[in-house]
Amino acid sequence: MASQFDFLTAINDTKKNLFEDPQSNKDYSPFMVNRGLSYFPDTVFLANEMNRYPNAPKDWQFNFLLNTVTRRKRFSKWVKKDSESNKLQLVMKHYGYSSKRAEEVLGLLTADQLKEIEEKYYCGGK
Repeated sequence: MASQFDFLTAINDTKKNLFEDPQSNKDYSPFMVNRGLSYFPDTVFLANEMNRYPNAPKDWQFNFLLNTVTRRKRFSKWVKKDSESNKLQLVMKHYGYSSKRAEEVLGLLTADQLKEIEEKYYCGGK
């Protein structure tokens, strides 16, 4: 079983064809691989090209990237949720709203109201 990071490592560095394993077709996520390649100026256009053909077979997409991306170690930090999304989750929980409705309401709440909601659901810890 290969992770998305294994596919990215193969494309960027090792140039090993992971599709020799039949399970790879199920494990390969074009979206995640393209997202991982989109962080770098020399691979962003190749990732975009693969986004233009979402119905292409997964092994074709992998082989295209494997053979066109130049060999280089590429490391990046993946974007993670910010504190704004934590506030959004609290508003959703407090009022029972959907994420879309909570986004609308989040802009209307004052800092004091948000602090009050945060204190209500504070569980301790870091």
